[in-house]
Amino acid sequence: MTSLKAKLGILIAGLMLSGCMQTTSYQPAPEATLKPADKAQLAKARYAKVPVAEPFRRAIVDYHRREQPGTIVVDSDNHYLYLVQDGGKAIRYGITVGEEALAFSGIARVGNMAEWPRWTPTADIHKRIEGLPAFVPGGVDNPLGARALYLYQGGRDTLFRIHGTNQPEYIGASISSGCIRMTNEDVIDLYSRVKQGTIVVVLDPKHGDSPYNSKMALQGGSGGPMTQ
Repeated sequence: MTSLKAKLGILIAGLMLSGCMQTTSYQPAPEATLKPADKAQLAKARYAKVPVAEPFRRAIVDYHRREQPGTIVVDSDNHYLYLVQDGGKAIRYGITVGEEALAFSGIARVGNMAEWPRWTPTADIHKRIEGLPAFVPGGVDNPLGARALYLYQGGRDTLFRIHGTNQPEYIGASISSGCIRMTNEDVIDLYSRVKQGTIVVVLDPKHGDSPYNSKMALQGGSGGPMTQ
């Protein structure tokens, strides 16, 4: 039932947004960001490589908020992650986010980064999902996918991640255990553009700020979190 609701939600969102997206320039993640090991892993993927719904495909967009270039901004309400660029632009990626009770919000930093990371389920995840192994080795079938950015606050691991996924069909939905999922190709691209220490702003629930819900634009750019 949950997966059916998630898929219906993605379809409805796509239909609602498609009329507003005619001038958006969608661009797949550059092939140059893929290392030989990435190509080898992705070639043997056993999951269905389902195309991401058009509104959630990687795009270069105008950016009206005031975070500094290089900042990652996550809009969980609208299922977008922005990497702020110079000149009022941002690279926008579609994401899967946590269900409301499991969602993370606040300002963090990238405290660690890993390529094809192993996955060690937390005690909380073991309680919610029975039968999980103690850890899953890195690889294309690992739930963390091709890359992981580990979010830290006050020098401590929050246990929340920005990472890849072996379920691209859920990009644009809210189903995860709180982490922020991207397609493997997109997270490889993002990983190649950021570094340890990068600031990550995850907007509070019900405070999303996309071109279709431009609260910050209507307020003249005031009232939102800023980086220094």
